[in-house]
Parts: sequence; structure tokens; C-alpha cells
Amino acid sequence: MYRVAIYTRVSTDDQAEEGYSLEAQMERLEAYCEAQGWEVAGRYVDEGFTGRSTRRPAYQRMMQEREKWDAILVMKMDRIHRNSKNFMIMMENLEKWGKKFSSMQEELDTSSAMGRFVVDIIQRIAQLESEQIGERTYSGMAQKAETGGMLGFYPPFGYLVKDNDMVIVEEEAMVVRELFSRYCEGETMAALAESLNERGLRTRRGQQWTLYSIRHILHNPAYAGYRRWDGILVKSQHPSIIDVQTFNAAQVVAAERTKDPRFKSAKMLPA
Repeated sequence: MYRVAIYTRVSTDDQAEEGYSLEAQMERLEAYCEAQGWEVAGRYVDEGFTGRSTRRPAYQRMMQEREKWDAILVMKMDRIHRNSKNFMIMMENLEKWGKKFSSMQEELDTSSAMGRFVVDIIQRIAQLESEQIGERTYSGMAQKAETGGMLGFYPPFGYLVKDNDMVIVEEEAMVVRELFSRYCEGETMAALAESLNERGLRTRRGQQWTLYSIRHILHNPAYAGYRRWDGILVKSQHPSIIDVQTFNAAQVVAAERTKDPRFKSAKMLPA
């Protein structure tokens, strides 16, 4: 059976874009593999990493584990690279290793010269667009983030945006508090997702819960009253759903459970 490595990525900026959340990407890609009759040989997820660099832990691990898969599948080309040079280096390596690349949305055939040419053009356009957007908006957004200002984004589960700020959705907030409590008491993220699904609870977009959607909640400082953008972490005025001590406790548990030594250090919020 054709073995596929699913790769998903989201940077903080991308979370404002509908359909680009890790959960949304993974669900659509898994459904696509099922429809094609492909075996999902691995799931590689980079959260909070820019596509302009290859220094992403899941991306690097995927390349190291290339014997496990026949092709890489992404939802859109810019999920794996926003730099045309890095993309073409990847394509050269895949060809050398006898591997393929597939993008669900573009549906391009990279086995032909014309297909590779079109891919190169799309990548260069994506890189130009990314650089232009960055030049126009980065300094202004950074200044706004440093002062605790509201940056446009899709509000996390448990919140809605009202009057240019986040307000609590109590029914969802109860689920968030339950997840933090049960995780700190010893339950795994996978078990928590299964439990919510068995109860008929759904995510904000009406999808089933996955390990990735649970992980996103447990590592999101917004629930403890903070905002984070591109490495900038500030105390916010929006109401918190949990206290800082509970959030930090969950980070300690996650660091203790991980087998990856790079994530053994818990990212704590200031008390």
C-alpha cells in the first residue's frame, strides 16, 4: 500500500486564517488519504513555526524517518515551505531518495518537468507574498502585541470576540477547565479526546476531538490570561478560564511525559 507522511504546520499568524488550524489540516488530510486508499505512515506536526525556515522539529524528524513513507502529503504547498530555495532543495532530495510530494489543494504532478516548473513558480509567488506581508505588518503587529493589544485571530475554544476583546463562553469554558484538571490528574491527551467524543461533544467547528486539538488547548496561555504572538508573551486584559498555577502544572506534566529531550523543559508562565 502507498505509504504517506502527513505534514501539518501552523504559525501564530496562520491561526487567523480559516481552515489552517492543525486540527483542520489533519482531519482533511486523513480523509483525503482514506479516499485515495493510502496508508498514513506518519503524522508530523509543527506548531508555532514559520515556513521560511527548515529548523522545525517535526519536519526534520519526518526527513530522518523517510524509510517509513513513500510520499509527503500537505494540504497546501505553503504549509511545508514558504521559501522557494528550501522547497526545491527538498524536491531534489525527494527525487534522490525515490520519494514523492503531494499537495491536496494544488493537485500537481511533480514527476514531470512541467509539474516541477509550475511548483517552482507557485513557491516563488508564495515567498514574495510572504515577504511583502511581513515587511508591511510585522513592526506594527509586534508593537501592538507588546502593549497587550488585540491581534486579529480565530478565538480559541472557550472564547468569542466581542467589542474587540475576548469574552468567555461558559459552556465551553467548563470543558476547558475539565481538560486541565483531568490531564493534571494523570489522563492522557488521547484519552481525553476519546472521552469528549463519546459524550458527543464537538470542537468549535463541529469536528471530533483529536490529540492535536486537546494539545492545542493545554498549551495555549490564553486560558490563563496571556497573549502570545511570534515569541512575544504579554499579560492580557481578557478574562482567564484557569489560573496560572493550573496552566503551569499542565506544562510540567507534559514535559515529564514527553520522550523527546528537546521538550523536557516546561514553558511556564510568570506566577
